[in-house]
Amino acid sequence: MKQMRQILAVLLFIVSSPAVFSQADQECIVKYNLFKGDYSAGKYDMAYENWLWTMDNCPTLTVNIYKLGIKIAENRLENATSEADKAAAVKLVERVYIQRMENFPKDLARVYSDFATFEDAHGASEEEVFGLLEKCFKSDPTEMSPTNIYRYFDIILNKHKDTNPQIVFDTYDEVGEGIELKREEYSKQLDIINAKDSLNLSARDKRIKMAIDQTLSNLELVESGLDAKLSAISTCENLIPLNKKYFEENKSDAVWLKRAVSRMYNKECTDDPFYDVLVEAYVHADPSPQASVFYAGILMKNGETNKAMEYFKKAIDQETDSYNKAKYALRVAEILRKKGRLGEARSYAYKTIEYQPTMGKAYLLIASMYASSANSCGTDVVSKRMVYVAALNKALKARSVDPSISSLANRFIANYSENVPSKKDLFVAGVESGSRHKIGCWINETVIVP
Repeated sequence: MKQMRQILAVLLFIVSSPAVFSQADQECIVKYNLFKGDYSAGKYDMAYENWLWTMDNCPTLTVNIYKLGIKIAENRLENATSEADKAAAVKLVERVYIQRMENFPKDLARVYSDFATFEDAHGASEEEVFGLLEKCFKSDPTEMSPTNIYRYFDIILNKHKDTNPQIVFDTYDEVGEGIELKREEYSKQLDIINAKDSLNLSARDKRIKMAIDQTLSNLELVESGLDAKLSAISTCENLIPLNKKYFEENKSDAVWLKRAVSRMYNKECTDDPFYDVLVEAYVHADPSPQASVFYAGILMKNGETNKAMEYFKKAIDQETDSYNKAKYALRVAEILRKKGRLGEARSYAYKTIEYQPTMGKAYLLIASMYASSANSCGTDVVSKRMVYVAALNKALKARSVDPSISSLANRFIANYSENVPSKKDLFVAGVESGSRHKIGCWINETVIVP
């Protein structure tokens, strides 16, 4: 009865506009609406015949033939019982992807990524999978799944690490920038949800938050995996001569300079004089807030502290996007921490959190500074170990606000948990569990005794 109503509704629409549709068009529209109705009701088997007819006879009618059809084809594969039926269903899924790419060649990044995942799971060669991943990456790397990001880089690394490491580093930078764009997008969505009353979140908000948390965690795992794979060749001994080799041809290329500077900064190659040369060129090629932060780091290294602080402030003030402000403030905090200016570093870490509440790395930076100050900020066993309680609190906060760093935060938490005062320590010192303890020196913070 419902199907009959659908047919009548479509026919009424066509009859009311007779000059617009040919007879072939009319049949396409009828078949399309019939399969779409069954699809919407979750009746994929019933939708199959009309959908297949539409794909055969009206391939350019609408992209929904393929967006919806992939589910119908995958359902055939899931329910196939014989090997012959499975093989036919695999070919059908492949046909949906291929026919969509042929008839609707725009905005295909996610399609390439999904197709690569399917092909990889069904016996395609590495070259075939890589071809699809490369198309996705060149089209829009933010649409690539975390698993495929890792796979893409892994293939590049294995191909070129011994013959052309520059390609490896360039790809790593591009991948990292793609990951950062995804993280920024999801973090901003998470901020909107977190700003709502947690007790009154809708079921939809809860589902979205759970999905975002999982995606951010996956991105962290991918990023850690990429770093681990690259670590063998991304040493100062390799980076410095490689950057020198390509410097002359790229000394006006802002993108190349930004990546070269970032690589050397992240690998702590900043004491080499060539790092200063790179930063100077970067600032000249791109007088951006990010370049100013790196330049301020050089000023700080050379003892021009007041000028460096001016550049730090200027860089953050120039930026209008709150997420970028947070990134720059965090980098300032890291630079100040390396110079031993812990109180100022913490201030910039808190600025980071003010600009981007879900940037957990700022809390981890504070935690690590606290932990490194345990001996200098404590006078006895308990007071020294209470500094680790303060560090632990910050690491726990980092994990709670930022699922993208949960694995890293867990390592901090495990480390600090082992160093908090034991019951025996507290008994010997006559300190009660649950009492308040004031940590002195630059930390100047009160915590609860565990």
